[in-house]
Amino acid sequence: MQLKLVSQNLVTDNVSVVEGEMAIISCRVKNNDDSVIQLLNPNRQTIYFRDMRPLKDARFQLVNFSDNELRVSLSNVSLSDEGRYVCQLYTDPPQEAYADITVLIPPGNPIIEARDEVLSEGNETEMTCTAMSSKPAATLRWMKGDKELPGKPKVELTYDKMYTVTSRLTFTVSKEDDGVPVVCIVDHPAVKDFQAQKYLEVQYKPEVKIVVEFPQGLTREGENLELTCQAKGKPQPQRVNWVKVDDDVPSHAVITGGDLYIENLNKSYNGTYRCVASNSVGESYDDYILYVYDSRAGEGAPRTVDHAVIGGVVAVVVFAMLCLLIVLGRYFARHKGTYFTHEAKGADDAADADTAIINAEGGHTNSDEKKEYYI
Repeated sequence: MQLKLVSQNLVTDNVSVVEGEMAIISCRVKNNDDSVIQLLNPNRQTIYFRDMRPLKDARFQLVNFSDNELRVSLSNVSLSDEGRYVCQLYTDPPQEAYADITVLIPPGNPIIEARDEVLSEGNETEMTCTAMSSKPAATLRWMKGDKELPGKPKVELTYDKMYTVTSRLTFTVSKEDDGVPVVCIVDHPAVKDFQAQKYLEVQYKPEVKIVVEFPQGLTREGENLELTCQAKGKPQPQRVNWVKVDDDVPSHAVITGGDLYIENLNKSYNGTYRCVASNSVGESYDDYILYVYDSRAGEGAPRTVDHAVIGGVVAVVVFAMLCLLIVLGRYFARHKGTYFTHEAKGADDAADADTAIINAEGGHTNSDEKKEYYI
């Protein structure tokens, strides 16, 4: 970002330029009254007076001259060109504006040094990154994969007024770090996308997994068993062994590399079978628990499940029928009592038995007085 400086009618700008490149110095006048413009170097020697160059330095060239501007280029800028340049306007009194030229010197290629070329998982390692001879001092950042890690920087000012920056990084590695790049990124105004990287080589003990090749279901008497031991590590495991925990592997078992094969299983083979793999970093294992079932084990399981389902359905149906019978019984009992009350009403009013019979018969014939309801 350029800083604009104003002195009365005279305007100029500060300039930052990379060493070896070109700087442009512009002296601009507002509302010029035909006053003379000139440009002076930090030693106040005249570089340009109007459109004439008294200074015998061919690196300075006139870019534009008019009543309102004197623009000069300086090619192949070096550190000795750094300083304050003066734009001067011959008025009474004279006016001046100042343009500071800052020379940027990019650092040399960053160098990464690692304490360990080959690492083992769980170990701590240290790396240093150095960016030499820059101006101003560079900033160094570390990335491991897509994660930024904090480093410890150290800045030194050399005899030639340059800066050397060193950053030290310490971290612990895991097996997931194998093949991951560690990148030292240089931030400096004179360069872009400046970095160095080193790939990690991490050794780790084997990862062990037992895979059942046969059978796929229950292990029954008389069947065969085939297990495969898969082991991966760095370096690749030198040895893969099969053992039976707290016992010996059956004498007729066949072991070929990482495969274990046992024929004609019986219950005496029950137990824990372990695959052990090792390399120069360490040792790992995986276990398989063998339980041999009867030869017909599991065959009736589907029928048992069917009977259970059927029994559940029957129980629900029986329960529903019982509930229905209870409800119907209570309903009919209540309406039956009402019928008997209407039927006996004529007999209750009679003085003797003969009259009761007559009244009862008359009650049945007189449909206007006695009504029977059936539901």
